[in-house]
Amino acid sequence: MEKRKLGSQGLEVSALGFGCMGLNFSYSHSISKDESVKLIRAAVERGVNFFDTAEVYGPYTNEEIVGEALAPLRSEVVIATKFGFNIVDGKMAGVNSRPEQIRKAVEGSLKRLGIDTIDLLYQHRVDPNVPIEDVAGAVKDLVTEGKVKYFGLSEPGADTIRKAHAVFPVSALQNEYSLWFRKPELEIIPLLEELNIGLVPYSPLGKGFLTGAFDENTKIGDDDFRKNSPRFNDDARLANLAFVDLLKSFAADKNTTPAQIALAWLLAQKPFISPIPGTTKLHRLEENIGAATVNLTAKDIKDITEAADKLEVVGGRYIEAIEKTTGL
Repeated sequence: MEKRKLGSQGLEVSALGFGCMGLNFSYSHSISKDESVKLIRAAVERGVNFFDTAEVYGPYTNEEIVGEALAPLRSEVVIATKFGFNIVDGKMAGVNSRPEQIRKAVEGSLKRLGIDTIDLLYQHRVDPNVPIEDVAGAVKDLVTEGKVKYFGLSEPGADTIRKAHAVFPVSALQNEYSLWFRKPELEIIPLLEELNIGLVPYSPLGKGFLTGAFDENTKIGDDDFRKNSPRFNDDARLANLAFVDLLKSFAADKNTTPAQIALAWLLAQKPFISPIPGTTKLHRLEENIGAATVNLTAKDIKDITEAADKLEVVGGRYIEAIEKTTGL
């Protein structure tokens, strides 16, 4: 698989990465540790070298899975994890990016992942009580100590990005970005291009919706975090199928799948974009990887974009309380 450079500090990753969260966290279709290890290793065998986790996924257990899976392949891969929350009694309990908390989180992540250095360390969500300059300074110290290689941010606003980058270079930004959430195009992506920062889109398939696996009759489990997304409500799902129909029409012409068109469209937006779709199924992993070889012409990209521009997404990404934790 082709490699892409994120930032100007030397970080290079496969064009498509693997978002590991859903292996055992947030979705109702988690798989066992052994199955997860096999799937991650299958991704490496197929050219993926970029794996994303976080201390709050589980909490903690997702990092342990990723660490075990990649231990024999450490020299071949890039491992990203995140800090930024208090964890109390096994649950997230508000943001916390105080420098001492960052250091504590990193020590825990290194131990669970079984590594000496975290390749890419993100602030998971901005902490309004801690100046971003202090956060960047704390990560800078960890880089100097050899415990971290590259610095990233997740879901910050433009001002936060600029302030952090002025203290210590930000290599990558992780934001939700897909054909049905394009807000980063307004301000964030132009800024990343200006500052030479890479973009790692999470939920590049709209939390699975853009694969075509959902319809108005799909039942979402009570333990599935998509219950907190208004756009997955029954009426919203029915209206939002227009996006899937759009993708299906282009997929038919290319002899591909809706998911592959959605990912290929993302890859075509900028050369510094590396999406991290997740899955628990080998055939879906192979389908996602196949998107890296889908050839969309400039006209294809224009036609897909213009068709999407005419559609309106029904429902917000998250309930209001969660949305307020992001800078978008």
